[in-house]
Amino acid sequence: MTAPRSTTTGESTDPAVGLRVPARRRASWRAQGPIVAVVAAGGAVGASARYAASLAWPAAAGGFPWTTLWVNASGCAVIGVFMVLITDVWAAHRLVRPFFGTGVLGGFTTFSTYAVDIQRLVAGGHPRTGLAYLAATLCAALAAVWLAATATRRLVAWRQR
Repeated sequence: MTAPRSTTTGESTDPAVGLRVPARRRASWRAQGPIVAVVAAGGAVGASARYAASLAWPAAAGGFPWTTLWVNASGCAVIGVFMVLITDVWAAHRLVRPFFGTGVLGGFTTFSTYAVDIQRLVAGGHPRTGLAYLAATLCAALAAVWLAATATRRLVAWRQR
């Protein structure tokens, strides 16, 4: 296979497929490729952990989906700690945040399942449980991320004295 031919416009022709690819686009994919890969790998880890939790602690049909609530709240707490640590305490490698924050924790927390759980509860004749779950998960997730970030900041400030 021969090397791509350059043109005067900064494009190159890929001889394998005969397409012209702008140099800007090639550089963008080279920069974004590792990020997409680590987000995907982290997402697989996080989603697998969430799935394992749902198998370990299944919710009864029409019952309150405690597992999803605790997964979302605990994931949000870890996000709060993680964001403080990588922004205030140490400079992490450029792929740590996409891998762990977006990938692992994004795959672990499951607001899509949260929405499906609410729909199933309402459709199954449990609208009050669905409404309680809607409010409880939202409040628990927001409280968890705020409390974890605040506690982490205080702990870091205390240790730096």
